[in-house]
Amino acid sequence: MNEPLYTIPLAQRRKENLHIVFWLMKDISWCLMWRTFGMIMIVPTLGAAIWITWRGRAFATDLAHNLAVVFWITANAWWMTAEFFDFDEKILWHGISGRHFALIPFAIGAAVLLKHYLGEFLAARMAGSGRA
Repeated sequence: MNEPLYTIPLAQRRKENLHIVFWLMKDISWCLMWRTFGMIMIVPTLGAAIWITWRGRAFATDLAHNLAVVFWITANAWWMTAEFFDFDEKILWHGISGRHFALIPFAIGAAVLLKHYLGEFLAARMAGSGRA
């Protein structure tokens, strides 16, 4: 096998792993309705995701996936906030409830990945047809 090797510095990997701990703490707080701790944990969880995205921005695949994670955490944090402050079921605008506003960052994250994979697919098709 003669594939290129992709490596990540250990310090960066540790921060990425710590990010998972933050995310779990945030979601456990949500599950247990620990409002203050859950709200506090948004900052390190989202902050770490943004840092990871910034660090990986040189590689299109990493950038796309990490941006999707940033939008996923944003949507997740909005939904959690809506539940904590009891506006998740409340209609906020044009028949849309507080919880459903989380669909905006979820959709942006999905669109980022769709654009990335569609771009890769089209590039592979063009390369295969000799038009690249």
